[in-house]
Amino acid sequence: MTKPVEFWFEFASTYSYPAAMQIEAACAAHGVPLVWRPFLLGPVFGAQGMTDSPFNLYPVKGAYMWRDLDRICEAAGLPLQKPSTFPRGSMLAARICAANADAGWIGDFVRAVFSANFAEDLDIGQAEVIGPVLEALGQDAASIIENAGTAETKQALRDLTEDAIARGIFGAPSFTVGDELFWGHDRMAIALAEATRDD
Repeated sequence: MTKPVEFWFEFASTYSYPAAMQIEAACAAHGVPLVWRPFLLGPVFGAQGMTDSPFNLYPVKGAYMWRDLDRICEAAGLPLQKPSTFPRGSMLAARICAANADAGWIGDFVRAVFSANFAEDLDIGQAEVIGPVLEALGQDAASIIENAGTAETKQALRDLTEDAIARGIFGAPSFTVGDELFWGHDRMAIALAEATRDD
């Protein structure tokens, strides 16, 4: 019996980009249900005593990460343009995803937002960028963006972030299958194996 894979991601996270572009197809190929779990890394890093991305705090690590991401994207056939701002604010997109995680269009939305950030260097924190993404998916951009500013939607994203911390998630992307945590884009296959393992 297959178990769902919960995909925990942050739109500003570099390694979440290739994972987000591949996870839905990978789950479908394995017959595994996928649950989208957007969250914010800021509070997660804050709980670890960090005030910025570790890739900014440790420049040598950051330089390696960008080269590594370049290799990963090249192998996957994904375009990559280093964002002019990193990490880029992504609150609006994360709130929209939190409020519409079960919508049939959310996978396309997630991929389009990641592409806007990491392939087109667009400011995904702005409604002027997110609106056209929603419209291209046939959605009512104005009402969805307005809903993203409601107290209920803000709380939904806070709840997801607090849940991530409670589960011991310390970075993105992460995958959870039941109580098992798998961290990193390169753990996707292991998470899928866990989801399809017979107990």
